[in-house]
Amino acid sequence: MAARLSAATQAVVNASREFDRAAQRGRIHQIKTHEVVAPDVTVEEMEKVYTQRMAKTGAPGRDIYDEIFSASPQGRCPLCTQRSVTTLDHHLPKARFPALAVAPLNLVPACSDCNKAKLVAVPTRAEEVGLHPYYDNLGDDVWLKAQVIERRPTAVKFKVVAPAAWDAVLSARVLHHFRALGLASLFASEAAEELINIRHQLTTLRAADPVNGVRRELRRRAESCAAARPNGWRTAAYRAWCECDWFCDGGFQPAG
Repeated sequence: MAARLSAATQAVVNASREFDRAAQRGRIHQIKTHEVVAPDVTVEEMEKVYTQRMAKTGAPGRDIYDEIFSASPQGRCPLCTQRSVTTLDHHLPKARFPALAVAPLNLVPACSDCNKAKLVAVPTRAEEVGLHPYYDNLGDDVWLKAQVIERRPTAVKFKVVAPAAWDAVLSARVLHHFRALGLASLFASEAAEELINIRHQLTTLRAADPVNGVRRELRRRAESCAAARPNGWRTAAYRAWCECDWFCDGGFQPAG
């Protein structure tokens, strides 16, 4: 088997180069699925190479695995930006693209939830290609928005609002990424917990300054969060809370 794997080395190198070119040109969806890595290495064998020769502790390729694993800032999953990194995700699934099973450019640090949400989905159109942290830099364009649900107990609804400067493909990709990973529900859950933690403070501020106390604090927090993460859920939530008269006038209080 070692000789057969060695013979497939060039095919793996070529596949990695093709991935790099395609990612830079926005054509990942054009990479063809395959069942054999030339000349005759199967999907199952390449999956074993990844699990036994790269991901396994003490394996020859474990140093590369660990380097990729630790590449994400603060150990946060770059796909959801919220949960901790626990694994490596194959941007294109190894079951359908075995030549990319051990290609570092196809391996992204991720949380288990995002990894499971992607499963073996294969993009067939440019609009279906998930965001790749090595190639997709959205800059400071603000695309994540939140809306306060004006009822008690209140909640926050998150959505993607594409900037006017984005083209249709990028807008569709961000929306697809947002929906495929279930980020709306994740962010809403986090915002609900955040509100529980700050409710006492907001109540105190409103008692001291009924007109501006709550809004001033929410604006301060929104600006601070935006400086670190322009599209973080906290940034979007604090902006929405700050801009909502109903919320600032006591809507943050629980029912009853």
